[in-house]
Amino acid sequence: MRHQRGFTLVEIVIAIFILLLLVLLAVPSLNGVLADKRLHRSLDRFNDLVRQAHERSLAEHRAYLIVWNDTFISLQPAAFLKTEEHQPIDTIPITRHDRWGLELPAALMKKVPAEWIFWESGVCEPARIRFASNDGSWTAEYSALSGLGELITYASR
Repeated sequence: MRHQRGFTLVEIVIAIFILLLLVLLAVPSLNGVLADKRLHRSLDRFNDLVRQAHERSLAEHRAYLIVWNDTFISLQPAAFLKTEEHQPIDTIPITRHDRWGLELPAALMKKVPAEWIFWESGVCEPARIRFASNDGSWTAEYSALSGLGELITYASR
């Protein structure tokens, strides 16, 4: 026959302390995982906008722009038709903690508008996009022929 005894108050306090210590050690790790997920979502979302611009320009034989302003990044036709509303097709909101940068290495002018064009043939100007937020940063370079991005740097916090 086994002897069963209850836990003492000291044993319960020690168990709770160890459990709290484990939870406190796991929280920074969990924050890092969530930050990486949000950072990756920003890259995926931007790549989706690029894919839409490329596909629409090919399918419609029409130029499309990805345009940056203070509050959002938008996809829109380079020239709206008379029958179209002058509204973007898709947008990415820019929060106050987000920093987006567009570099056009092949541009002939030093100061270029914050617009990236995809011509009727699907070809675009080569571009380097930089993103930084509280969650980390990434830089991607996009090919002129395919519009596909190559991740150059990626660092989550």
